[in-house]
Amino acid sequence: MKRFRRHGHESHRDRLKQELFQFNKTVEHGFPHQPSALGFSPSLQLLAIGTRSGAIKLYGAPGVEFMGLHDENAAVTQVHFMNHQVELVTLLDDNSLHMWTLRGHKGQSELLEIGRFMLTGPPGAPPSVTRVTAVLAHSSGELLLLGTEGGHVFVVEVPGFRELEERNISLDQVSSSVPDDYIGRRNLEHVEALQENPVDPNQVVLGYGRGLMVIWDLQRQRAVQHIPATQQLESVWWTEDGSFLLSSHSDGSFCRWAVGVEDEKDDEEKSDIPYGHFPCKAISKIVQLPTADGPPFLLFSGGMPRASYGDRHCITVIHGKTHVALDFTSRIIDFFVIRDGAKHTGDPRALVVLVEEELVVLDLQTEGWPVIQTPYLVPLHSSAITCSHHVSSIPLKLWERLLAAGELQSRHYSKKPWPIIGGQNLGADPPQRDLLLTGHEDGSVRFWDASGVCLSPMYKLSTAGVFHTDSDPNDNMNQGPEGEWPPFRKVGCFDPYSDDPRLGVQKIHLCKYSGYLTVAGTAGQILVLELNDEAAEQTVEATVVDLLQGQEGFRWKGHARLDVREEPVLFPPGFQPFALVQCQPPAVVTALTLHSEWKLAAFGTSHGFGLFDYQQKTNVFIKCTLNPGDQLAMEGPLSRVKSIKKSLRQSFRRIRRSRVSLRKHHANNASKLQEANARLEAELAEMELAPVQRKIEARSSDDSFTGLVRTLYFADTFLSDSSHSTPSLWAGTNGGCVFAYMLRLPPVEHRADEPVTAQQAKEIQLMHRAPVVGLVVLDGQGAPLPEPLEVAHDLARSADMQGSHHLVVVSEEQFKVFTLPKLSAKTKLKLTAVDGSRVRRVGVAYFGSSRTEDYGESGLVVLTNQGDVHVVSLPHVKMQVQYPCIRKEDVSGIASCVFTKHGQGFYLISPSEFERFSLSARLVVEPRCLVELPLGSASKQRLDSNRSRIQSEDAESAARRVMEHALLNDEQVLQEIQKSLEGDQTSFLENNVKSVAS
Repeated sequence: MKRFRRHGHESHRDRLKQELFQFNKTVEHGFPHQPSALGFSPSLQLLAIGTRSGAIKLYGAPGVEFMGLHDENAAVTQVHFMNHQVELVTLLDDNSLHMWTLRGHKGQSELLEIGRFMLTGPPGAPPSVTRVTAVLAHSSGELLLLGTEGGHVFVVEVPGFRELEERNISLDQVSSSVPDDYIGRRNLEHVEALQENPVDPNQVVLGYGRGLMVIWDLQRQRAVQHIPATQQLESVWWTEDGSFLLSSHSDGSFCRWAVGVEDEKDDEEKSDIPYGHFPCKAISKIVQLPTADGPPFLLFSGGMPRASYGDRHCITVIHGKTHVALDFTSRIIDFFVIRDGAKHTGDPRALVVLVEEELVVLDLQTEGWPVIQTPYLVPLHSSAITCSHHVSSIPLKLWERLLAAGELQSRHYSKKPWPIIGGQNLGADPPQRDLLLTGHEDGSVRFWDASGVCLSPMYKLSTAGVFHTDSDPNDNMNQGPEGEWPPFRKVGCFDPYSDDPRLGVQKIHLCKYSGYLTVAGTAGQILVLELNDEAAEQTVEATVVDLLQGQEGFRWKGHARLDVREEPVLFPPGFQPFALVQCQPPAVVTALTLHSEWKLAAFGTSHGFGLFDYQQKTNVFIKCTLNPGDQLAMEGPLSRVKSIKKSLRQSFRRIRRSRVSLRKHHANNASKLQEANARLEAELAEMELAPVQRKIEARSSDDSFTGLVRTLYFADTFLSDSSHSTPSLWAGTNGGCVFAYMLRLPPVEHRADEPVTAQQAKEIQLMHRAPVVGLVVLDGQGAPLPEPLEVAHDLARSADMQGSHHLVVVSEEQFKVFTLPKLSAKTKLKLTAVDGSRVRRVGVAYFGSSRTEDYGESGLVVLTNQGDVHVVSLPHVKMQVQYPCIRKEDVSGIASCVFTKHGQGFYLISPSEFERFSLSARLVVEPRCLVELPLGSASKQRLDSNRSRIQSEDAESAARRVMEHALLNDEQVLQEIQKSLEGDQTSFLENNVKSVAS
């Protein structure tokens, strides 16, 4: 009976776990790493980006996002949407073609790969015969034209990837039609470009690498016109009225050719080199688009003078007398233009440029062509990310003030709405307002709206203005000097170069209730800021804190501290600094916390920690934690190579010691055999009773950086006796030491003039000296203490001060619970001894039940060096769930992880992208969107052609065609086809369709 009850309890607990915990990787935020291809569907209004790692990402209206991953570990080189359809084709650098579709499933769309294809040449043919260099998705939506390195053009029917051999265009066919005086001088080389005639879909232009362009009639299968350009061809553009071709070339020139005129003379005279007579770089792509009431837009990438500006990444836009060379900070991948009108045939509206590090969209209908701010695909790494901090459930007032400050910073952006609007966002409004703050190498802190699927920029804080740096105040991102040629204009916000690496932000802490913010940096600087809606000019005075407290024998070998500006600085609306703490030595700040109710900030470095009263702008106390033998802590981050050498030396010494002890053991082996056997038996008996545990060696107190402060924590709890609670500060170090200080705060009426005092009350030294990575105090009911001011804002219940409190110490190796105030060990949960993993990140989260609105549990969320996430219960520290999350080899991803208060997390999967994951069954933020097949005239024509074709086919062929469409889940087409068929054919088709659908 007892066993039955236990089983019943366990099954109830298992059900409860399912209600509370569920692991999902939900969405990727930021800009795709190493983009390699760009595509756009005017009918679907969707943007596609392919990457070098084989990912394909689709974006529409904000919140509409899809992602797919090719099985092949190959770069995506081209992306083409099928005209007026929900399919797209990708070409990889392994020469494989892949068909993708947006299939409907449970009222939502999902991106699925439904076919793959690779051209096969005749037996014995070299690979160049079928190596694809150019792809044309024909406007019929049923054909792909594939130009190859060998000069052939293959015609493939889609969606089934069936090669139409009778329609292929061989190099011999083209060569035989070319005038002898041209073909005799040169071979044609590869197919560089394929373009369809906008007014006659039966005509395509075949552009060959050596310069020859051939207009080919697909229906009559013959050449219509030859255009013998003499320069290496880069790209071709067919003007909208079909009367001219533009070709761009490797010498920085472009040419204009009349279509339908065979006898072309004076080719060189029609050549235009926009940027002078000196050698220029290739124009890799050219586009010309008409306007209703004025001159056309001419856009091209490249063409810069090779010697002077060969390192620039430019797109030139010419419209009438306006001529601008848009200068980007990274390599251009591709670009396209969005046009007005439902059919995408109106005036040019926006220029969309994909460069290696960002997506830039320019408004072509507003004077000056301003940039349109992107609601997604924002380059998080415009300056390298150095840390991050998440704040959940932001009060509306703070949210609105941040938005207002951010809008003042965005006045240079276009007022036009975001032009890519495809699909429908079916997701509900976020249940709460969440902020993600990222610290950057240039000293800035960026505030992101992390409430939903889109990680949108809200506000940017710069701390560099407080200090003297080497930046040039005249350096800006606007136009160059008037009359400069080429007429450069800097665009984009990616700027990876920092004026001074000491500005780098290392720790951030924001109080969402008071609007106070602390930002700590690489050179020991800690800024305290508050939110101000008005601009203010003020001087920021530095309080210098000597963490060595005059200890002799130490000499700091690292970087110097930053020089603070002595004159008043004008700070714009937003967060403005009013206090500055400067640690000496100016080492990296490794721990930071803020208590806005007590007006105190605590900070720690590798040398010690301190407490700062930011109301009175005075330091309360300092504690030096530096180990006397730890000289590495005095070398600073720029001496990392030396520390690596020392750690290697220590490793070799350990190996030597173990070998010596092994030799001694063998020498005494005979005499101690019986003793060893007895010990072994005792250990085996112990193993039968306890779970498998590995022995953990205690770390030496001589190990480097034992004094480094890893965590700081404020708590109102019992330190001196069990009847009187007191404010306290707790600090955990790399050497497994925990310090507790009692704080005495003056009464509220005297807070501004009486000093805050502190007294060390307790100290814990963990046995194995494992680094302390987290500290949490639990109240009388076993719940974590509420945040400062949380109770005052009626957003949390007061802490239970009747029952006894407990301290949870999270080290890299285990979770240990101590009673307060005696600090007696109560219980522990081992981690390293069980599976060898170590805690790298820890946070406290609340998990609400997915079934019962008013039930939930608090727990510790833990990330290990193996990349696994665990949830540990509180107050009993029992393992609840464990999920693999990050590859253990991804050290930077593990180091960048940040947890939210509601069971979600973020970590960097590349320098420019956050992966978002969720452990909560209740709160999941993921894309829920729908893209429907556009039912324009072209779609109806396709429907009719499918219907008539299938009516004329035998049952087997018709079934094959319907199965192809079933794979695409083109439900409207399927239903129309089935309605139009009669008799046995229909039943045969239905059986096939049902089998495919299942």
